[in-house]
Amino acid sequence: MFMQIVELRRENMLTLKGKVAIVTGASRGIGKAISRSLAEFGVNLALNSRSLDQLEAMKEEFKGLNIDVLSCPADLSDPEACVKIIEKVVQHFGGIDILINNAGIAVPKSLSETTVNEWDMHMAINARAPFLLSREALPYLKKSDMATIINISSVVGYKGYINQGAYTASKHALMGMTKVLAQEVFKDNVRVHIIAPGGVATDMVTKTRPDLDESMLATPQEIADVVMFLLTHRGNAVIDEINIRRFSNTPWK
Repeated sequence: MFMQIVELRRENMLTLKGKVAIVTGASRGIGKAISRSLAEFGVNLALNSRSLDQLEAMKEEFKGLNIDVLSCPADLSDPEACVKIIEKVVQHFGGIDILINNAGIAVPKSLSETTVNEWDMHMAINARAPFLLSREALPYLKKSDMATIINISSVVGYKGYINQGAYTASKHALMGMTKVLAQEVFKDNVRVHIIAPGGVATDMVTKTRPDLDESMLATPQEIADVVMFLLTHRGNAVIDEINIRRFSNTPWK
């Protein structure tokens, strides 16, 4: 049995080579770690962030890995940008196999101080963009034998913390959308997963929770490793949701 599991994982690792993955929020933090891991597995990449310079630097970094990297700079708060990204990727690669909805924003404010624009921006980037990208990518994902959507949520996707009201609401929305999407595309062999990390050592967490000891936080690479586990273990057992806590947090809370 053990050897069968090892062989299945080896086959899936080989199957990833040459596939096409879109990663949003790819220029730093969790997105960058996911992109690097995918690149090391031979996956061709369409990378999104707002900074073309940072994307081009990543493209240069991956040059020796014999993969094709497409820069897709865009502000995901613009709904048209999501449509154009999918069009650009399909025109360049001919198809899509994996979509990683990772981009997100978090402005630490009480709800009484949160502006309408800040609320709308959280919803646009954290919830609407994954919906639009998934919707536009689905016709192409349905043609893939590795069709996968992975949404990066947060512990606030199922909990609530003060001064994170807009962020919490947007991640709850992402969680709900993911649950429905997974059911709707199940028949098309498109697997939809959501990962909900607690504190991760990223710029976003440092700004929203400066009280946390960074040495006790999960690393972006640890989240990337979970993504790669999902992609390389495409057997009969399917994981819908993974919740990850930082080591310093009490279990089951």
